[in-house]
Amino acid sequence: MRCLPIGFALLGCCAALHADVSPAPLFTDAAVLQRDKPLPIWGTADAGEKVTVSFVGQSVSTRADNSGQWRVVLAPLPASATPASLVIAGNNTITLANILVGDVWLASGQSNMEQIVKNTFDAAIDIPASANFPLIRHIKIARQIADTPQTTTTGRWQIPGPATTGGFSAVAYYFALDVHQVVNVPVGIIHSSLGGSPVEAWIDPAAYKTIPDLSEKVRARWSRVLASYPAAKARHDAALAAWTEEQSAAKAAGRPFTRRKPDAPLGPGHHYTPSGLNHGMIAPLAPYALRGAIWYQGEANGDNPADYHPLFAALITGWRAQFAQGDFPFYWVQLANYGIGGAVSSDATHWAFLREAQTRTLSLPATGQAVSIDLGNTRDVHPGNKKDVGRRLARLALARTYDQPVIDSGPVFARAERTADGFRVTFTETHRGLIAPHPTLDGFELAGADKHFKPAHAKIEGVSVLVSSPDIPEPVAVRYAWRNAPRAGLFNGEGLPAVPFRTDTW
Repeated sequence: MRCLPIGFALLGCCAALHADVSPAPLFTDAAVLQRDKPLPIWGTADAGEKVTVSFVGQSVSTRADNSGQWRVVLAPLPASATPASLVIAGNNTITLANILVGDVWLASGQSNMEQIVKNTFDAAIDIPASANFPLIRHIKIARQIADTPQTTTTGRWQIPGPATTGGFSAVAYYFALDVHQVVNVPVGIIHSSLGGSPVEAWIDPAAYKTIPDLSEKVRARWSRVLASYPAAKARHDAALAAWTEEQSAAKAAGRPFTRRKPDAPLGPGHHYTPSGLNHGMIAPLAPYALRGAIWYQGEANGDNPADYHPLFAALITGWRAQFAQGDFPFYWVQLANYGIGGAVSSDATHWAFLREAQTRTLSLPATGQAVSIDLGNTRDVHPGNKKDVGRRLARLALARTYDQPVIDSGPVFARAERTADGFRVTFTETHRGLIAPHPTLDGFELAGADKHFKPAHAKIEGVSVLVSSPDIPEPVAVRYAWRNAPRAGLFNGEGLPAVPFRTDTW
């Protein structure tokens, strides 16, 4: 056996005995800490090592436990735009600079939350202008799928500017910008999203226990995926090899090659893994003090809307339990209008039913929904207008979290009463009246006892809409904006769209 020199042996021994103190990944330079709440600060060190955390006049000490984990809690602090240093001292000392105290929002979901500023409308204007807002901060959490809860991740807080803002979540940035400008406190965004991800992947395993029947359905479905994976992977490997060969041949011959690369099959490590993204991209963030969360997701669940409401409700209650800060505000974007033919044609209705599942989740406390039925692109599931989406989320936060005099909702269905030839549909949230900016008020449909819906004539009358159709002389049900990509034309005087609704339960 080769012997090490004594000096090297001692160095290795000392390194084992004196591990460097290290904070959790969210604690980096330029971080924003949550105001007016107890502030957990945590990390790792050598087992038993004394760790002291100091920040703006507070100093709290603890010792790392037997697994090397430590945590302290600082007393609540008021908002402060004055940069300060957070000092963490153990066997070594770490000083984090430019720390602010304000409001921290967790932004999550799939690709429409992940879409970055530089790929949206007005990027050429908004990215240079962002340098004027150094009190907004953004951290992007790295993609990580795991089978068990993780304690580490990667990411760093960034300050807006020409070199950084283009890579921020667009929805989250525009949300933060409006909140910051109205409330006048620093705003931090923890951006943890992943394109193409279903809600099942983001749910805390403990929350699945609240929906046992659906949990078993999810588990069984994933078990079938894993069982079929070896055969699916073999097929994929063969298809990929053929695709690679064709691509190489086309390149050698100077021919264009546009055939899409085969998608990898579902299986171990895939972002469809139930709780896989919660383990990898939410668990490492808790219990960071938050003001609330914003969410944009649902497209990946669009073909199975019946299960979405209980799953989404479990996600919200599970996250609140994970962060242990009570029922913090949770605001989401209802799916935009989209449909280009085939399974997601504009006339299909499965996205309409998923929007209904999102609306039903408003039964949970401290929730809100930003309707975006007018902001989509029927030919692109990733519409470029993210500024208005962020603003509608900000309206919810400003009105419901910050008690600002802001209108946060478009017209909401109240009741439908039969008239001689149709229905009178009455709405609430009609601030400054109902309006229809297009020559015809589209989006309303009627059905008779045969359950076959047809477009109907609609006319605004005060806070009501009269809906009728000569093709449906005896209507029994009315729907509004109940298509994947409806021509929905009803707004209130604040310019906010009416919430899609139906009176039937078919």
